[in-house]
Amino acid sequence: MNKRIIGVSLIVVLIGIFLYSTFNKPNDEKNQVAQQTDNGGVIMSEEAGGIAVGEVAPDFELENLDGEKVKLSDLKGKKVILNFWASWCPPCKKEMPEMQTFYEKHHKDIEILAVNTSEKSPKNAQQFIEENGFTFPILFDKDSEIGGETYKAIALPTTYFIGTDGVIQQERKIGPMTYEYMVEMMNSLE
Repeated sequence: MNKRIIGVSLIVVLIGIFLYSTFNKPNDEKNQVAQQTDNGGVIMSEEAGGIAVGEVAPDFELENLDGEKVKLSDLKGKKVILNFWASWCPPCKKEMPEMQTFYEKHHKDIEILAVNTSEKSPKNAQQFIEENGFTFPILFDKDSEIGGETYKAIALPTTYFIGTDGVIQQERKIGPMTYEYMVEMMNSLE
């Protein structure tokens, strides 16, 4: 009987140690896959998938509202905010006026490419843009190949920050951006 109690106690202690060591990991920045931002967004590290800081942004060519082709590599030498969004996405709708204000004040210093992804009909996105008077460049990723497959924009909006060298220079952001956040990111890019 005594041996049985000792054996069961030993198993319980070992299970407790295992559970404690599994679920009680340090909460420092290096171990985090995501960090909450002040404005409700999330900064994702490369452990979460997507393109990592220091990697060259994969090139793509998509059509804009006028049917003209726009190629990311043609913007090398310029800072770029690459944003994936959809017209049905409430956080996307929240950040679009902020992007418009930012674009009006800083379009000479940085390019914005707002890539509409996962939209059933580009007409929905076009109507949304026209109704709200947005003038920053809108591109269409009709098959979600660039946003979903290449850039791993698993939640919308997702934004990447690309330096003049064509390299991702900041962690991607998932969630709406504020004007102030875009200014901060623009100033951090080289």
